Amino acid sequence: MDDSKLWGPATGVGSLPGGDAREAAKTVAGSFEDFPFLAELPARGPGADMIGRTIGMLVDLYAHVEPSGWRISDRPGRDTKRARSWLGEDLDALEEFTQGYEGPLKVQAVGPWTLAAALELRGGEAALGDAGACRDLAGSLAEGLRAHLAELRRRVPGARIVLQLDEPSLIAVLRGQVRTASGYRTHRAVDRQVVESALRDVMAVHDGPVVVHSCAPDVPFALLRRAGAAGVSFDFSLLTERDEEAIGEAVEGGTKLLAGVVPSTDTALSDPGGSVMGVRTLWRRLGLNPGTLAESVVVTPSCGLAGASPAYARAALAHCVRAARSLADNPE
Repeated sequence: MDDSKLWGPATGVGSLPGGDAREAAKTVAGSFEDFPFLAELPARGPGADMIGRTIGMLVDLYAHVEPSGWRISDRPGRDTKRARSWLGEDLDALEEFTQGYEGPLKVQAVGPWTLAAALELRGGEAALGDAGACRDLAGSLAEGLRAHLAELRRRVPGARIVLQLDEPSLIAVLRGQVRTASGYRTHRAVDRQVVESALRDVMAVHDGPVVVHSCAPDVPFALLRRAGAAGVSFDFSLLTERDEEAIGEAVEGGTKLLAGVVPSTDTALSDPGGSVMGVRTLWRRLGLNPGTLAESVVVTPSCGLAGASPAYARAALAHCVRAARSLADNPE
């Protein structure tokens, strides 16, 4: 298939403010005619948050909410059922507002390593500290995603699904910076090959493009590409000179960059051309062909918009579309 048909010029990261699933789906469908996404509404409470939503997708693994976070359970309780119910509401709303849609559609779930860093075993420590628990979690997530993607294809049959794995804790996992329950120690760093292998196994459940998102610094572009990521989503403002070589290699290797250039919290927005000025500058500095800009970059907010006001969130999504148009019209 033509690669251009697998992606749109702009999309959102995932979360939006508020708690009305229909309003969120209507906003997304109205903002991104070429690349909508399944909105997440964490303001509804536990189960609608990033971790809880993904826990609701797991197969044969359950969890409940403790004051410290999500913890493994023996059976699906109220919190798991609530997470599944809210996901069902979101899918109903998406289906309603994408009737007849044909094109790329992005859906998000937490990746295996951020999930392992966040989900507590029965004793209160993160699953990250138990290699067997990490394998079980990745396997359960893979099965859950397989079922979730099949449900999406049924509801929006014309969609070409892009799966996004959210991995904000990935660098902390690789560097041994995830704290234990006591807070006095950190979990041992996980070997990069083990990290890469688990990501590859989870990505393998989808026969379309997989994006890995992190709005933390030092995104491991090369590792993600080796694991099979077709795209990397990141906060453009956090890039350093160390990242530039990896980005150049990614672009030349055909990796899509979902560049977070629009602020994710309320602020005065610059003109659309100004928002993508840094991307153009980076292209020139790396000696990349300006003509490849629009086909290599998808414009997004810098991170999820859950912390923004509803009015700003709508403005930011519209701004992404205008900025992407500016990038295509004026690549130089």
